[in-house]
Amino acid sequence: MNLKEYHTKDLLPGMTVAAPVYTKTGQVLVDAKVVLTQQLINRIQFYNVPTVTVEMEETKEEPAKKGDFFSQNSLLHYEQKSTDSTKGAVAEPSYSQKIKKSAEFQKFQVDFSFSANDLKLIFDKIIAGESVDINDMLNKITSLLHPEQTTIDFFDMLHNLRSINDSIYAHCINVSLISRMIGIWLKLPNEDIDLLTVAGLLHDIGKTKIPPDVLNKKEQLTDEEFALIRKHPVYGYEILKAQGLDTRILKATLMHHERCDGSGYPLGIKENDIDNFALIIAIADVYDAMTAARIYRAPLCPFQVIAEFEKEGLQKYKPKYILTFLEHIATTYQNNRVMLSNGESAKIVLLNQQVFSKPLVQLNDGSCIDLNRSDLYIKAII
Repeated sequence: MNLKEYHTKDLLPGMTVAAPVYTKTGQVLVDAKVVLTQQLINRIQFYNVPTVTVEMEETKEEPAKKGDFFSQNSLLHYEQKSTDSTKGAVAEPSYSQKIKKSAEFQKFQVDFSFSANDLKLIFDKIIAGESVDINDMLNKITSLLHPEQTTIDFFDMLHNLRSINDSIYAHCINVSLISRMIGIWLKLPNEDIDLLTVAGLLHDIGKTKIPPDVLNKKEQLTDEEFALIRKHPVYGYEILKAQGLDTRILKATLMHHERCDGSGYPLGIKENDIDNFALIIAIADVYDAMTAARIYRAPLCPFQVIAEFEKEGLQKYKPKYILTFLEHIATTYQNNRVMLSNGESAKIVLLNQQVFSKPLVQLNDGSCIDLNRSDLYIKAII
């Protein structure tokens, strides 16, 4: 396998990316091993990425140059080489790899990128004191969702967009969409679901007031830096209060780090004093953070996140909200294949309604394990 660096203008659909493609700020645009489509090429060009490293099989043939038309034979030859290269020593593509290569995901990836850029412009306007159109904001975000999309489709799309350098704007979109999903599961009125979606979108606007070198610091934060970051809910509330927004949006921005047991910030208040939108967004916010990559760890799989919530969720989060969320997340992956902590693969066959992170699974030999009676746990969706 040879690697070749191409100028962005010379990229062609069908090429396989050899290494992740990043924006100048470090956000992942395209992961390694993804086959380029015209939409992805447009996305790379939009962010002014100068070059991309592409996988090339050893061959005497020169790849078609920009401006040339692929003949059917040369295109077939290129695709065949890509297919052949995955055979032999390379294992069956993982669940994640299959998703990333799907046309649906690649379109979502492009649309999401433009939405993040739109959100930055919206934040800039709000910070400058300009009024914004809430309905326009809502439409930009809900356009990422499609009626035919299942719950598993939705979460698969979000999980596979993860990168270590997720921006404030990407995080706010994720939290907005997850909060909207929770609102649907809770059967809230449609107007409340829409308002909750906007609240999720704006919840972290206060982080724009934190210096980037503090917000993105890789080393351990000093006490002063940590205290500064904890001020972002107040900064967000102060930025938004001049916009004439619904008070539930303002409260959600101020209170999304509060916890039902009083252990949160900035006010240290308990459940009865915390706005319901803030209680929902708190769950979406933590879930998105835990399923994101960090410099010190890979993204946690959904069942690892469920386990973390189960350890302290009923004390810190509103029971009705957290139990509804955990049940639906677990149900999303019913019948999926997973990897256990001992390296064995299995299929989820029955959820445990008391401990959602510990379902009954069936091994390849047909035997079953009740993870609730075992030290094993689910390490990854495969």
